[in-house]
Amino acid sequence: MSGDLLPLLFVTGLLGWVLVSFVRETWSPDIVAGIAVAILLATQLLTPAEVLSVLSNPAPITIACMFILSAALERTGCVDVLGEWLGRRVGTSPDRVLAGLILTALAVSAFLNNTPVVAILTPVAIALARRASTSPSKLLIPLSYATVLGGMLTMIGTSTNILVDGVARKAGLEPFGMFEITPAALAFGAVGFVYLMLFSNRLLPDRETLSRQLRPDLGRTFMSELLVPHESPVIGKTLSEANLNGGSGLQVLKIFRGEHEFTEPGHAFALAAGDLLVLHGKVRDVVDLRENGKLAFNRGEAFETVSNHDVVLVEAIVGRNSRYCHRPMRDLDLTARYGIAVLAVHRQDENVQSNLDDFQLEFGDVMLVEGTPQQIKRFADNGDLISLNTVNERAYRRDKAPIALTTTLAVMALAALGIMPIEGLAIIGSALVLATGCLDVEDAYKAVEWKILTLILGMLAISIAMDKVGLVDAVVSHTVALLPHASPLVMLGFVYLLTTVLTEILSNNAVAVLVTPVAIGLAQSLGLDPRPFVVAVMFAASISFATPIGYQTNTFVYNAGGYRFSDFMRIGIPLNLLMVIVALIVIPLIWPLVPA
Repeated sequence: MSGDLLPLLFVTGLLGWVLVSFVRETWSPDIVAGIAVAILLATQLLTPAEVLSVLSNPAPITIACMFILSAALERTGCVDVLGEWLGRRVGTSPDRVLAGLILTALAVSAFLNNTPVVAILTPVAIALARRASTSPSKLLIPLSYATVLGGMLTMIGTSTNILVDGVARKAGLEPFGMFEITPAALAFGAVGFVYLMLFSNRLLPDRETLSRQLRPDLGRTFMSELLVPHESPVIGKTLSEANLNGGSGLQVLKIFRGEHEFTEPGHAFALAAGDLLVLHGKVRDVVDLRENGKLAFNRGEAFETVSNHDVVLVEAIVGRNSRYCHRPMRDLDLTARYGIAVLAVHRQDENVQSNLDDFQLEFGDVMLVEGTPQQIKRFADNGDLISLNTVNERAYRRDKAPIALTTTLAVMALAALGIMPIEGLAIIGSALVLATGCLDVEDAYKAVEWKILTLILGMLAISIAMDKVGLVDAVVSHTVALLPHASPLVMLGFVYLLTTVLTEILSNNAVAVLVTPVAIGLAQSLGLDPRPFVVAVMFAASISFATPIGYQTNTFVYNAGGYRFSDFMRIGIPLNLLMVIVALIVIPLIWPLVPA
């Protein structure tokens, strides 16, 4: 490693720019990492061979394959079945609903990537909240936290575990077993479960969802096309005389007479036989119109129904890979393409109801959409949106569910038995679910979080530069100098706290890549076994409770639940501190702080 001071200072400054750029979000993290790697290449602090060497790290390919396996389980309806089962078992008690949701999310996230788990269970949570007469905001943060804790249960539960294991292997440590971290993670999960059950209702707000915030009196509406038959008693009457000018709750939007179209006809418009009316209104207003005696919809009716189209309001959240992201709404032309209307958009604490033409959607935005269920389903399917109010997903390939489930379990079992490294088994498993039709190739490409993989590869290259110029050794030596008489437990606590604080403001995968070499170096400088320090990084880089930006599941529920930033801090900071205590008790018990 070079001992020159200038390269060390340059890489330190570049790393500082990377971290600041992550926080400021001027560019997405993967772009920032790519720019940093390009700068290191341009300044010859990294060679092309060194950059390409990151492709030999098993973590990125393993993570990509696990994304595909998770998508196969989702596409074949395995998680959906569990959600349906949960709905039948929890009843209407808010405590039972909360407990069932947390335990289900914990269990499923041990085997699936937690982002799709949250996406699938969010509509389930909202439906259960209505049945239990509670607010979805009481359930969605616990759902996100539960998937985070569940992801810690196995080595494939979250990309962070796989990534830390890959970095540790590159440093010469033995690979982690599939269930090596499970006993410790169960302790974290048990404490988290008790905490959420005791304090979720007290610390979380009772906040309405977007549709109720914007239109509290807006019920289910429908649009109908009605024909004025011959000999109808309304022939010759104006819309006002027929009580169709809005006074009845129904509003005539258009009238078709032969080849002529009348848009927004006035009160004095006279009806004629054969007119086709397009009306819009609430269901209860139609019932009132039927029962007031002026119009009959049965024998001797004034109008004949040609077709009815239920129009519903649906809240849909923008997925991470949505094709609608980062484009002005006017370019999407949603009304012309899908026949739906976007009434409003919610982003964090802001409801956007004006200037929607210039508005650019981002991951986590919630749209209030009006249209028929079929229109909204097509709109959501084409744009990777998740409906929060209704479950109108594509048909599951349930006949393929046994293949997807057996494949995933086989990958885990064979990896645990040491038959083959997890990266090899993951490649075989992902190929199998594609070959058997559990998942289409197009869906597989969409399932892989390419931005995360790009970020990981970039950060791995940056970590090579850090080691090459001696930055890791410098950080370790300065840490030891600042804490010269600290016990191994204090050092372990320092590593855990450093990681968890950085994770709250940066990408968890970036933090894992940066801190793992430091943790290993620190343990080796103290003459200790690095394994407990690596575990501390693994857990702390996953546990992000205090902000909605540290972990993508938190970002997902941030808008869906109508939360504020402070809501996460109120419930998350105490939980983070509680997890520090758990870590300092459990990690040394399972991985003793002994000399290497």
